[in-house]
Amino acid sequence: MGIRANDIAMETSIIADMLFRILPMVDRELGEWASRLDACPDPVLKELGRSSILYKRFHAQGGSVYAAYPWFLVRDSIASESRLRAGKRYNLARHKGSDLDYATASDQVYHLIKFIVAFQTISDYLDNLCDRAGCLDGRAFWTLHQSMLDALEPPPKPGAEHPSSGAPDTDYYCDYPHKSDGGYLGALVTQCRQQLVHFPSYPLIKKEVLKLASLYRDLQVKKHVEVASREGLLVDWYNEHASGFPSIQWWEFAAACGSTLGIFALLASAISPLLSYDDVCAITRAYFPWIAGLHILLDYLIDQEEDRRGGDLNFVSFYKSRDTCRERLMLFFRESMNRASELPSRHFHMTVVRGLLALYFSDPKVKLQGLDDIADKLLHDAGLRVRLVRAACSALRAARVV
Repeated sequence: MGIRANDIAMETSIIADMLFRILPMVDRELGEWASRLDACPDPVLKELGRSSILYKRFHAQGGSVYAAYPWFLVRDSIASESRLRAGKRYNLARHKGSDLDYATASDQVYHLIKFIVAFQTISDYLDNLCDRAGCLDGRAFWTLHQSMLDALEPPPKPGAEHPSSGAPDTDYYCDYPHKSDGGYLGALVTQCRQQLVHFPSYPLIKKEVLKLASLYRDLQVKKHVEVASREGLLVDWYNEHASGFPSIQWWEFAAACGSTLGIFALLASAISPLLSYDDVCAITRAYFPWIAGLHILLDYLIDQEEDRRGGDLNFVSFYKSRDTCRERLMLFFRESMNRASELPSRHFHMTVVRGLLALYFSDPKVKLQGLDDIADKLLHDAGLRVRLVRAACSALRAARVV
């Protein structure tokens, strides 16, 4: 089997794992969290929690692609060894997964799904709390989003004198007008923390995932305060970081901060004790701002009408023209693919990038909002493989799988 054919086979295996193995587990997890809301005494919090699961479940479904990473590593390791036995030159150092067997990989898949679903559910729930409850208090948003940082703190070891922050009884609602969720948010935080001990290289990625979560929190605070203040706060915030990201606009930086994909990618990489600091840096640079920015800019692109109706800030609206928007999205796609191609397990990350275009441009909102011209041009430039995956995503949407 040639290298190109092998790449397509690996990509197909990721998609098959997602459809037939991972998504059913994700749906079960989401169902359990929805049931947990039955005990929520505050009707507003209960409704916002339920609606976040009902209408934003595709965020957890999409993020769960990173739960396929352990199985990918096992298959990739087997394929690498086969090529070596066949006498073909192959850089095994680029594939940090030979320490995993299938049973261990399946265990890691389980823990990744547990974390990803819980963490993404926190994100979507808090987004509803910021957007839909009539609260404009930045301090309340800051305190609520402390839960996301606490979710990234491993639980204390037995007998530890100084336990980690973020105990389940932390009052994340202390500045928010609604208070009683029946332990829902604390349970989500605890679920995340309990999974972290199963990832051998988590200490190596902890600093970076906390940094990404802090940027996410800063964004959520600034984009949900009084309408008149939002843009100015976001511009000033970008200017504080502009020296590190001179080639992007302030709204593109903000968009990148709104993605959880970098956190999930780093966490997936931490399943291997062979992960190096150089790997962590390369993954972080690939995902922030490029892959993360592409993710959220596409999300905003298809949500423009919804955001106009709701009076919500939409970053794509700041492009001067549709052509400029398309050109910048294509830049983000190309940069994402280039950087993903340099990562360990590059085929996995390149599949994710292709999948972003395919998933978002298969959404019916593209046609309803007259975005076909942008989608068609980007899909044409992105290549045949992206168009084929888009067709598959359209079929899955028609079957209500996603």
